[in-house]
This record gives sequence, structure tokens and C-alpha cells, in this order.
Amino acid sequence: MKAHGLRLVGFLVAFMHRREFLHPKQLAGAVAQVLDAVQELRSLERELADDAVLLRFSRQAMATTFEVIFPFGTRDAQSLADAALDEIDRLEAQLTVYRDNSEISRLNAEAARAPVVVQDNLFHLLGRAQHLHQQTEGAFDVAVGALIKAWGFYLRKGQVPTDEERAAALGRSGMQHVQLDAERRSVTFARPGVEINLGSIGKGYALDQVVRLLHRARRVKNMLVHGGHSSVFALGSEPGSRTGWSIGLLDPDDPSRRLAVLRLHNRGLGASAATYQHFMHQGRKLGHILDPRTGWPAEGMRLAAVTAPTAAEADALATAFFILGVDRAQAYCDKHPQIGAILAPDQRLVILGRARDEVGDQMTNSE
Repeated sequence: MKAHGLRLVGFLVAFMHRREFLHPKQLAGAVAQVLDAVQELRSLERELADDAVLLRFSRQAMATTFEVIFPFGTRDAQSLADAALDEIDRLEAQLTVYRDNSEISRLNAEAARAPVVVQDNLFHLLGRAQHLHQQTEGAFDVAVGALIKAWGFYLRKGQVPTDEERAAALGRSGMQHVQLDAERRSVTFARPGVEINLGSIGKGYALDQVVRLLHRARRVKNMLVHGGHSSVFALGSEPGSRTGWSIGLLDPDDPSRRLAVLRLHNRGLGASAATYQHFMHQGRKLGHILDPRTGWPAEGMRLAAVTAPTAAEADALATAFFILGVDRAQAYCDKHPQIGAILAPDQRLVILGRARDEVGDQMTNSE
């Protein structure tokens, strides 16, 4: 799909998807149903009458919609957006597990037989994933492809595996089975059946690469990029502000309800929730966020959102905190002052670490 630029007000409701729960503050009203478009747009026109128009460019990739947003008047916005979205396409071709000819699929097919030399960026990404795996007590793990398939989430058809199937998949999962050789830039799997799936970090990583490309090579200073509204990076500030971009965080169970607004400047934001990929089993809602230590879907958290210096780190830690819970997320934030978290274990909103300075008006009870 070719990238395209659109005026903010004119495209608002048509673009927003009701399953997506992260969005710029200017888009706060767009969570209404499409049938409410006329009323919603009138409200937004009044709200944004004095605001600058934003230039928006979007493309489908990684099974979601990526969007690049510039302040109106950004020079060469169309060519910048094309470069950004082309980079996302390139990374999808390398990192997806849904194409047999991708580099990650080749790695999964061959690394248990012999070391596989990979491109620099993939090797560094796997190194970051390994480091985060260690820092999060194993809660973040990209070597869980076997578990994802056992639970049916690879094909978005959730199912409960038998105890034997789960145990077998668990035995083939875990970064402890992935060996990285920095000198040779090679990857080896210590046992057959291990599969890497970068779904918990790939979108954020793609956003970071886009920001690096446009900020360093093209000297872009202000833009917002997101992948599916669950991964965001805010570079510089929105029009009329010098302190960043305002991002709304919606309740995943009720997208008409905003939980909080965050102000982000040169920061990434990632959010994890099991609302949209889950199934019911014996009265329990089992979601796609799997605890790699037990082989079972994580429970007890409605939403985990994380702010971090990079979108990749924010994505990864949002998954980890969803699994770890409030107390361990608090301990992590205490040790890492650049990390913030907004957790919803129930109807409460728990704000941790740096997020206390980034959250503005809240729409629910918080701690």
C-alpha cells in the first residue's frame, strides 16, 4: 500500500480501529463507533479549531497499521514518510515468522543444526532480547515460538494444549537455549525445535529504526510514529508545545474510557493487553501473552504500559510487566530510573517510576 498524507480532522474516525487503545491526544475523540462519525467530527472540529494540522502517512505492515505523523509544514514530508515506511517494510521482510524466506525463518530452520551467521541488526536485536530476558527474571523471552504454536496463537486460533503438548513446547522454548557468538555474529540453538518469534519487540524495534533513520540522516526533529497504537515513539514535540507529544491511554476493556494522558518527549511507549487475542476456557479468559516460565497465559493484569528511552525496550518491558505483576515491576523501575510503567491489575491504575512525571490528567483511580 502506498503511503499517503491526510488532514487530521478529515480522516479521524475512518482511520481509528476500535481494538486499538493507544493514540495521540488529538485523536482522543476518535474511539467512537463509525456510526457516530458525524457527531464525533463536529466535536473534534470545535476542539481542534485553534490547533495546527498534522500530516499523517500510513501503511499496512506486520499485521497492523504503521503511521508517521509530522507537524504541518514539515519539509519533504511525503519523501520522509516513504523512507520511513519503506524501512518498516524492509524490517518486516527480515524479521517476520510468517514468510518462509525471511532471515528469522531461516534462522529458526537451521540454527539447531549449525551456527547461523545473521545480519548485524538482527544479531544486536537478539542480544538486547537476551539482556532483557536476564533482567526480567525470564518473563521477557523471544524464544517462545513453540509455545505460541502449541497454544494456537500463531494462527490466531487459541486452544488449550494437553499437558504433554505444553511440556514438550516448554522444553523447546527459552533464551537459555539460544547461543550468541559476537565474534562470528552467529546464532546457535542448543536443542532442536527452538523458534524465535519477535512479536513482543519487533514493532517497537522498527519504530526505533525509523526514528534513527529520519532523525540522524534527515535531521527530522519532531514527529510521532506508531505501530498499531500499541507501540509508539514520540520525537521532539507536537505543534504548539516544547515538552513533547500528548498520548492517550485507553482502557482495553472499554475504549470509550481514557485511563490517562502521558506527555512524551524523545521516548517510546509500549502497551500489552490480552483483550483482543484470547479465548474462554472453563470460565477463564486465556490470552496470548504467555508466561515463558510456566507455559501458561499470564493472568491478573488487564493492561501494562511502559515508557522507555526506546520503543523496543518499552514493548519488551510491557510484556514482562504484564507477566511479573505490580510488585516486581515496581522493583524493576526502582533499579532503572529511565523506565516508567502504568499498570491496571484491576480497576485501579498503578503508576510507577518515571511515568509519575509523564502522566497528566487521569480518568480513573490511581496509586
